[in-house]
Amino acid sequence: MSKMSRILQDAHQRAEQMSLPYSGAVLPDEAYELMQGLPKAVLLDVRSHAEWQFVGTVPGAVNIEWRSYPGMEPNPNFLAQLTHQVDPEAVLLVICRSGARSDQVARLAAENGYSEVYNVLEGFEGDRDGEGHRNSVGGWRWRGLPWVQG
Repeated sequence: MSKMSRILQDAHQRAEQMSLPYSGAVLPDEAYELMQGLPKAVLLDVRSHAEWQFVGTVPGAVNIEWRSYPGMEPNPNFLAQLTHQVDPEAVLLVICRSGARSDQVARLAAENGYSEVYNVLEGFEGDRDGEGHRNSVGGWRWRGLPWVQG
């Protein structure tokens, strides 16, 4: 079994275990592997402009705000922006700060014609540690994957 097939199989198994209504869930390093190995893979970062600017971004990701800082108001144009920027045939990998907003977006994308949708578990910054800080327990940055500071 190829590395890509194994990652997708694991992602599908997580979807079953977690009762997800979309294709699966991947860890950040798995998402990165899929981005490198599948021509139709697209990383969709749904964090806010403030997060992209002050926390950092993944090179090559499509950035569409799900909620806008400071009030975290929903983006009323999100679905239109998504369908304009990302082909519904893409392997859609959705990332946010920790995996919660990306789960919401993965559900929405799956309901609106995207057939291969994966939530990136742990997100860009990971979960909080015992002191309430991020970037020390999981996440894209903690795992040493490519990112740039705004």
